[in-house]
Order: sequence, then structure tokens, then C-alpha cells
Amino acid sequence: MPLHRRRALQLAAAAWVAQLAACGFQLRRPPTLAFASVQLVGFPQRSPFTEQLKRAIEASGSTRVVESPAQAQVVLEALEDVRDKSVAAQTAAGQVREFTLRTRLRFRLRTPAGRVLIRDTELLLSRDMSYNESNALAKEQEEAMLYRGMQSDIVDQVMRQLAAVPPL
Repeated sequence: MPLHRRRALQLAAAAWVAQLAACGFQLRRPPTLAFASVQLVGFPQRSPFTEQLKRAIEASGSTRVVESPAQAQVVLEALEDVRDKSVAAQTAAGQVREFTLRTRLRFRLRTPAGRVLIRDTELLLSRDMSYNESNALAKEQEEAMLYRGMQSDIVDQVMRQLAAVPPL
């Protein structure tokens, strides 16, 4: 290959690498929270949702979950945490063909003194799931998977809300 052609390819490759580096691509990081400690109130103890929320808060690196209101800068209060399953479609014979799964979380963020930082907020997610009696076990596992996915989505939404709180 001639020298000038090789040099042109090297310059083109260097330009491409520079463009790729300049695009601003970064891996998603946990949000930075404006408070150092948070107490979780009203969340079920040892539930998968509570554990995932604790892990997400502590992954921010700057905030820890505490048990005592005296140690907490803010209090994240669960007002309602509900999972619901309803029949969405049936056959003429009354056999279920589709379910609607819902997860609802109502919460607020306040200081221990009672100053509201995030007023009552409701997050509601729903998913439709087909159903077949002959595959009941597989559909049970699919339902659990859909609930876990909705749980992760709600934790992500709560974290975005917490990240938007201005410094105290």
C-alpha cells in the first residue's frame, strides 16, 4: 500500500476515534442525592421492594439508609404500596384469557421536622399478561417476573424524584 494512502487511512481512523470520544457517551450512574441520610417509613420490612430501594439509595455513594429519625436528614414515607391483579379478558365460557397486573406506590419525602420536600406522589404501573390454564406454572413465573420488572421501574422513578430534591 502506498505511503500516502496509509497515512490517509490513519488520519481517517484518528478522526473517527476523536468523534466517538467527543459524543459524550457515558454509562448510566446512580443519581447523586442532596442529603446524607434517609429513613424509610411505612415500607414493609424485608420485602424485595424495600431491599432494592435501600440498595439503590446506598449505591448513590453519598446517602445511607438509617433506622432512627434522629439520624435522618429526610424521611421517605410510603403511604400506599399495593399489588393488584384483575381479569382483563374472558372467553364466552368464563375462562380467563388475560390478566392486568398493577403496582401502585404512593409516597412523600419530608424532613424529620415535617417540612414536605416531595408532596404526595403516586406511581402506578400496569402490565397485561395472557393466560392459559395448561401453562399455569409458567404463567405464575411470568407474573412474578412482570412484578419484579415493575418494581425495578418504580425504584428507578423514585430515585429520579429523590435526585431532583434541592440541597437542604
